[in-house]
Amino acid sequence: MIYVVLFFLAFSLVLYVLLAGADFGAGIIELFSSKKNQAITKKTVYRVMGPVWEANHIWIIIMIVILWVAFPVYYNIIVIYLHIPLTLMLLGITLRGVAFVFRHYDAYKDKSQILYDWMFKISSLVTPIFLGITFGAMISGKIIHTTTPIDYSFKILYIDSWLHIFSILTGFFFAALCAFLSAVLLIGEASYGDKKIYVKKATIATIVVVLFGFITILYGYISEIQFVIDFVSNLYAMTIILISAILLIPLWSSIRKGRRVLSRLFAGSQVLLILIAALIPHYPMILFTTDGGISILENIAPDSVIKVLGISLLIGGCVILPGLFHLLKSFKMIKILERH
Repeated sequence: MIYVVLFFLAFSLVLYVLLAGADFGAGIIELFSSKKNQAITKKTVYRVMGPVWEANHIWIIIMIVILWVAFPVYYNIIVIYLHIPLTLMLLGITLRGVAFVFRHYDAYKDKSQILYDWMFKISSLVTPIFLGITFGAMISGKIIHTTTPIDYSFKILYIDSWLHIFSILTGFFFAALCAFLSAVLLIGEASYGDKKIYVKKATIATIVVVLFGFITILYGYISEIQFVIDFVSNLYAMTIILISAILLIPLWSSIRKGRRVLSRLFAGSQVLLILIAALIPHYPMILFTTDGGISILENIAPDSVIKVLGISLLIGGCVILPGLFHLLKSFKMIKILERH
């Protein structure tokens, strides 16, 4: 049953990166657009995201619950030593949601709409950066996991663990990845005349993702971060990255031609390959402290708890996944009817 729980943890991670990543990226695309294109993107984003944007956060909630119930050691380390970036991330999610609602549904239109627009755009950029920073801190090996925190200062324990160049680079890499996912998604949702805007954005975002990915790995390798060294020296990980690089050719081709399905398929494949390549050399060690890697299979919850959790996830999956598919399909049909 433990592998059922691990499957849902990985499955939730992939879906959150893909769906919420594209969600965050919409605000980033809007932020780095001209005034004319911002208006177009704002209208398109509202039409695409409006009905389903809250559903994307289901997956991070599932991840948190799984960690809390099944893997308490991992959960405790993350929420204690990385509580600052996590708090800022949650604040960004909250402000972004508030801004998204009020800039569309506020009954009184005045200059406050400008504030809501900027709040949405800035929080859309900041939130994925702190998400990436949190992951960068988890794999950097700079978290001091100790039973006697009184021996260390607050700065060493709760700031230096995440506020460093490697985690910041990881944060910007994830933000670029979100912009890339959103641009590819919007190619298929934009009107015919607006497609070229997102084709250009997707091309630029792809280049930025590749550059940030290369810089992050290079810096991690030079800084002797064990996670990166293991990643670079692992044959399977490098093979997957090579496949990912080769797939950039058909990806760019489908983006330039505005192929809705193919571009999304290749974009999703890129994200999935990146996650697999990052995790495969280290599993089951996904969190690194100053004492080395910590296995996610160590100090897990009792078998009785894992069994109940696994059954609950299977039942929940049978309810949530069809419901989510129906939600997306229903609103897609509504948008098609509105166009006609």
